Amino acid sequence: MTPDEALRLIAFLLEWRGASPYRVRAFHTAADAVGDLPPGPVEAAQAERLPGVGPVTAEVIAQASTGATPRYLARLQADAAPGARAGWDLAAASTGDCHLHSDWSDGGSPLERMADAARALGHQWAVLTDHSPRLTIAHGLTAERLARQLDAVSELNSAMGAGFRLLTGIECDILEDGSLDQDEELLGRLDLVVASVHSRLRSEPEPMTARMVAAVRNPHVDVLGHCTGRIITGRGRPPSRFDARAVFAACAEAGTAVEINCRPERRDPPDDLLAQAAAAGCLFAVDTDAHAPEQLHWQSTGYARAARVGLGADRLITNWPLGRLLSSRTGLA
Repeated sequence: MTPDEALRLIAFLLEWRGASPYRVRAFHTAADAVGDLPPGPVEAAQAERLPGVGPVTAEVIAQASTGATPRYLARLQADAAPGARAGWDLAAASTGDCHLHSDWSDGGSPLERMADAARALGHQWAVLTDHSPRLTIAHGLTAERLARQLDAVSELNSAMGAGFRLLTGIECDILEDGSLDQDEELLGRLDLVVASVHSRLRSEPEPMTARMVAAVRNPHVDVLGHCTGRIITGRGRPPSRFDARAVFAACAEAGTAVEINCRPERRDPPDDLLAQAAAAGCLFAVDTDAHAPEQLHWQSTGYARAARVGLGADRLITNWPLGRLLSSRTGLA
């Protein structure tokens, strides 16, 4: 086991235990940093000089660099419930990611780098979902820019060849009346649409529920993104209020997948709503909402949450082969 593999597995097991998002993210950050180390054994003091690596992660790196199982990891594995292995296997079997951003909106990397990173993880596909026009702070795509992006994605896929496909998509704002913030004809041309609420998150439950139900019933919508909009780190942001039973029933009926957002600051839906959506019979997308290539690794922690509520591969569209995903485009049921 390499140091980065050990660190990623620790992050997964910490997520399985419901540890602080800061702790989970610290191990992912350290895993990102170890690429700068030379091959072979390293001292903990040497590892600790890397950005984002502290005393605990440095010890993990040093022990794994010799081929040994780090003691920290061994303790977590000994305490892990049997279901943790199922979650790790689900993560390993992931075929794609429905939610990632490029520098066409608020991501930090060109779409080529995001695609290369997804393919390097073993994905068969990934969906480019830059923001829609209303989210001007995120440089959302006008209809004209989205049309240009479709051409760019087509050219990229031709250059990449077989074995991986970058799918066209968008993270579309759900407007206050439940409609979508993008040209109808363009939405019909996309491979997949994630719809998310980004404004008036503190609306009263009744209008928020009506807004979300209308969106998930829209035939263009495939995934309901970060359903509560909460932020659980820093100053934070409370979850929006809505009738979860009504929203998840509408998702199950329409075949719209509920996103398990893997960003450490989101963990959205919260555990209680995730269990409620699972009981409602919803499909799910384990998505990173990645804005940089290294953030694609966060997907494994979302699978820890999926496994905790008993979800298997058939209900996770991010474990579907490309053909199945595309054939069910007009409703993912």
